[in-house]
Amino acid sequence: MGAPTAWRWGALLAFALFAPVSLPAGAGERRLPEVRRRSAGDPLLSEGSIALHVAPEQQAPALALIQADQPLRVLRSWRSSDGDAWLQVQTAEQRGWLAVA
Repeated sequence: MGAPTAWRWGALLAFALFAPVSLPAGAGERRLPEVRRRSAGDPLLSEGSIALHVAPEQQAPALALIQADQPLRVLRSWRSSDGDAWLQVQTAEQRGWLAVA
């Protein structure tokens, strides 16, 4: 290994050691990622299959069966006289009431 080759390798090593860490070569960012919080207008996702009712009553007819991970937008909440909690939600296709456990 001659002197010019050693000099090139030394310069390359010095650059690699002192170059900024945030170069696009794969080093991570120094600042922490921003935490995204859910705002009031963001949709919720249903956890499982649940019946979407016409009215906030257990005996009300079901409009449809909401599948898991379907986005829902909560319009309002309701507590019936017998203590059941309900949410009126909007799906992509329709609007109805879900019983809250």
